[in-house]
Amino acid sequence: MTFNSQGIIQDIRTDFEKMIEFVTGEEACTATADHIERGLFKELIRLGAKLLTLFFVMRSQICSREEIETAEGEVMPYNRDSRRYYVSIFGKVPIYRPYFYKKGLGGRILLDAELSLGDDSYSDMTREVCEYLGVYTVYHKDCDILERILGLKLSTRVVEENIAEDAVDVEAYYKQKPPPLPEDEAEIMVVQADGKGVPIVSETTTEPKTRLGKGEKRGRKKEAIVTTVYTIAANFRTAEDVIASLYGQKQAKASQKTASQRVKPQNKHIWATLEGKDEALSRLAKQVELRMGGHIQHKVALCDGCEPLQDRIGRQFPDFVLFLDFIHANEYLWDVGNSLMGENDPQRTDWVAHRTLQILSGETRQVIDEFHLLAQESSTTSTQRNQLTKTANYFERNLPYMDYSTCLANGWPIASGVIEGACRHFVKDRCELSGMRWTKSGVESLLSLRAVAENDDWDAYHSYRKKQRHTRLYDSPHLNHIPLEEQVLCSNTLQSTSNLTDPSRCSLTTNRQSNCRDLPLAV
Repeated sequence: MTFNSQGIIQDIRTDFEKMIEFVTGEEACTATADHIERGLFKELIRLGAKLLTLFFVMRSQICSREEIETAEGEVMPYNRDSRRYYVSIFGKVPIYRPYFYKKGLGGRILLDAELSLGDDSYSDMTREVCEYLGVYTVYHKDCDILERILGLKLSTRVVEENIAEDAVDVEAYYKQKPPPLPEDEAEIMVVQADGKGVPIVSETTTEPKTRLGKGEKRGRKKEAIVTTVYTIAANFRTAEDVIASLYGQKQAKASQKTASQRVKPQNKHIWATLEGKDEALSRLAKQVELRMGGHIQHKVALCDGCEPLQDRIGRQFPDFVLFLDFIHANEYLWDVGNSLMGENDPQRTDWVAHRTLQILSGETRQVIDEFHLLAQESSTTSTQRNQLTKTANYFERNLPYMDYSTCLANGWPIASGVIEGACRHFVKDRCELSGMRWTKSGVESLLSLRAVAENDDWDAYHSYRKKQRHTRLYDSPHLNHIPLEEQVLCSNTLQSTSNLTDPSRCSLTTNRQSNCRDLPLAV
């Protein structure tokens, strides 16, 4: 191809002069701020595309077109310049790369490795912006936002495929990520787990019905198990303190902490998977093992009343003290209060608060006995009797996990608000929007990248992902993995941009070895 770097540079300078005129010229004297801002943004996008094109032209110019020698000692001559497109946040720009070819050996493109390009046309920045939007909003809105702001047109299929491709290294990233430093941790290790249904597309080979029958659905729900691990400092409270907080009563202590002073989880790590309870808890156990040490003085587990989940947590974390999430227990008390007194009875709140205080004070057995007695009274209706019996049996079964007085005395957490919030925000708010149906693999990929974002690992993960991809595609370490002194010794591509005006200086040493494998976009 014919390089025209000087023409591009002149265009850029002309465009920049026009932008200066745009903000200082006669029309700007009466323009609105909004008009100028929008105009500048559009021009900066165009300017960015030209600057990026100039960069690729420069890199292509300084790339040698003399024959190369492979690691196996085979010589491959230059064949032609091969074009591929690069979909950046500034738009689609072409890249021309020297293509080396020999019959029987195939083709090699060294510049792809030097630029660390992926095996498709989408830039890493485009992917990351698109994916970050995608883990928080529906895919078609993601595409609308990109087109409206950047003028970039992507399909929902592309968004879904990019998320699937870029989620493959998440597990490997977390396996190699070092644990938090002990000095950044608190003394109580807490694990939590809960389940949330995700609507899954029915995988069937039968012809789909045009109209469903009564009660039929096009999909079903599959449970996503959400887990979290964090550390937290002791927060000593009395049962009265909790009652004051829950029911808005006058604070029991003048020294009671304000919201800004309350202890907060440290180094919270959230995860979700549809692979089942055993898989989810096994992964959680590995995260816990990484963070254990002498700085951890107490180990607490919290979950709802799901028996299979409680049993598995007990087996997976035998040295953790398991508690029933107090908020779940408290909701059962409200159900009884509503059934006995009605939702508008002014005495209902005090009635529930008194039983709550009993449970927090270690008197759950007395509450169970009271409910059984109330269920036997002749004045009790069948509906009330069912609710009393249901709640009494629930407390009876969970009695080993309801020693809240010990929790409060040790400063341990008693509620699984972190995991409840995760189930609602992390899974439900993204995966259960109206009409939404997922494939199992599709939602797994989404939840993996959503976890990366929620765990504040976005930039670190994508840096890791790009290095892993480079190694897979080019059988060589990413440039950032090569020591600086070795880069200086091995690189003969870092030429002055003055070479752009002198084609005779844009050649490289011959016989550069390459381990680059063939790529789908090589020709």
